[in-house]
Formats: sequence, C-alpha cells, structure tokens
Amino acid sequence: MSPEEWKKDTMKAFLALEDGSVYEGYAFGATVPAHGEVVFSTSMTGYQEMLTDPSFAGQIVVPTYPMIGNYGINATDFESSRIQVAGFVVREDCRMPSHRLSERTLDEYLRSQGVPGLGGIDTRALVRRLRVHGVMMGAIAESAETAALRLKTIPRYDTVDYVKLVTTAEPYEWVGPGGESGPRIVVLDSGLKFNILRNLGRLGCSMKVVPCTMPADEILKLDPDGIFFSPGPGDPALLDYLMGTIRALIEKKPIMGICLGHQLIARALGGKTFKLKFGHRGANHPVKDLETGRVYITAQNHGYAVDADTLKGGLEVSQINLNDGTVEGLRHRDLPLFTIQYHSEASPGPLDNAYLFERFVAMVKAEKSR
Repeated sequence: MSPEEWKKDTMKAFLALEDGSVYEGYAFGATVPAHGEVVFSTSMTGYQEMLTDPSFAGQIVVPTYPMIGNYGINATDFESSRIQVAGFVVREDCRMPSHRLSERTLDEYLRSQGVPGLGGIDTRALVRRLRVHGVMMGAIAESAETAALRLKTIPRYDTVDYVKLVTTAEPYEWVGPGGESGPRIVVLDSGLKFNILRNLGRLGCSMKVVPCTMPADEILKLDPDGIFFSPGPGDPALLDYLMGTIRALIEKKPIMGICLGHQLIARALGGKTFKLKFGHRGANHPVKDLETGRVYITAQNHGYAVDADTLKGGLEVSQINLNDGTVEGLRHRDLPLFTIQYHSEASPGPLDNAYLFERFVAMVKAEKSR
C-alpha cells in the first residue's frame, strides 16, 4: 500500500521545523507528540539498529531510503535494550514485512515503546532542507499548530546531557568465548552499542561495562587490562565531568575510543570540538588512513567533530574523511592510545573496520606482557 493510500485510512500527523516549514503525513507507531533534533541517515538497511542506537537519543531520525520496515523487527539485531530515537520519519512504512526472523512490524515495535512514527513524508525534500540549512529542532504532533507551539517550549538539543540518560544504571559483565582467560576490558558506557561488546567478545575479551559517572579510581580498582570509551549522543562540550576521569586513566592503561569517546579523549588532552552542519550519519562514508593511504568505507553517526588545529597532548591525526576533510582518527605519539570517529562495529554498515578491535586487543596484550 502506497503512502497516499495510508493517508486516507490513518490519522494525520505533522512535523514542524524551527525554520517554520511543516510536513504533513500519517501517524504510525505510538500516537503521541515528540520533539528532537531532526537528522537524516543514508543507511539503506539497519533501521532496527538505528532505532536502538543510543547515539540517536534526543533526535528525530529520517532515513533517506524510501521504504522502511520491509524485513520487520527480529529478536537479535538490537543495539541497546530499548528504542532510543525520539521519533521516526519515513516515506513509507511497510506493514507486511517478509523475513524468516521477523517477529513484528515496525509499527508494532514503535507502538510498544511509546515512540511516534510519521509516514508519507517527502523525505527527499526534508533531507534537502536539512543539508542546505543544517539540522534543526523539530516537533511531531497531531496538528501543525500544536507542533509549532511545542517548538517554542522545548530545550535545544545542545543544552541536554543525553549521556546520563542512556548510560547503564549499574555495572554489568559481558564475557565472550574464552573471555575468562582473555584480556579484561572496562567499557565506559556513554551510549554503548551491543555490537562493540560482541566484537570484543569474539576476540576473547571479558568486559565490565560501567556508568559514565564512575570515577577513575573505581575503574582502576577493577584491574582492567584496557579501557574502552564508547560512542554516545549529544554535545561533548557538556561532558566536562568526564574530563578528569579520562585524564586520570590515559597514562594508566591502553585505551581505545569510538565516536563520542574519540571526541572526549581529544578534549581531555586540550583539543576542541565543533558542530557539523548536518553531521555524518550513514554507512557509506569514505575515510583515508594517512599512514597507509588506504581508503575504508565506514559507518558513522555523529553531529560533532574534533578540530584538528587545536590538538594537543601528543595527539596527532591518523585518518581523515574524504568528503569534508574532518578528523576521523587520532593516535598518541607516545602512549598506547588511539581513537576513531566512525563506528568500527557498524550495525548497520560495512564490516571493513572490524580490524580495529583486533588492533586494540593486540595493543592490550602487548602492554600486559611487558
């Protein structure tokens, strides 16, 4: 059934943007209002992983692929324990998915967790507006007037600490095959995706996942062989409470950071970050390794980047984005530490960069054997 046919049989809903533009569509999922920063992702598959990615917390997500939901929702492809997006805007949501693992529809899944969907939108026009004018705040409601009024009272995306809203409440264990005798990794959860744990687990690691607020001395009491700083949502400039923790750990153990973790490490060593116009969100971003010259296709989900001109503390750029030249990787000249801006765990996305987990584990083992 086409978006136009759905509109005839479903309740109207509207997306209002802060620039005054309004998009009319039909409601699916939970019929509740929502607000957030409106962003787009160019991934052609992986909507289940996108919905449950904590880095999308506080955001209304617009996939550029026109039909979403065609293979349903399964029991295995979750990246966290719940839906993280504030709202989901699509051209067409599929109500009759076809896949042997499918257990329910996208509509049913959104409804079960109280998250609204908006279908029948010209997502090409919406994405073009975001590319030209930049990401902006938006609101979903049953009328254009209600959505516009909601925009006047909501907090801006870059004023909210979403990390504290998505981090684990209590520490927990995740042990991979052979992990009892493998490297022990403490994962500081600022918006962790499960596929990071799956990748490290496959390499024989045992992991202790801890809240973002755990002090450095408590982390060191866990006697880790290495420390991992996870991805996560929001503006890294709001997370100064993590700076002391990172500085206290940097010279103690081998470290890897992904996405927000990459940005926080740069800031902890004196660098600065800035907001991108419309961010990098998708599974097709080219990244060049400056040492080897090799180009990798990467999965990304971030709205902020590290300013290369402000790097201090022994950090140097190791990889760059070939679309806009922004920093995609950092390494330390003297310490066992490296970071990447993109998602080596993908989900969704290519598996080209899983080797970075192998590099981290090798680094941890080398330091441990000294």
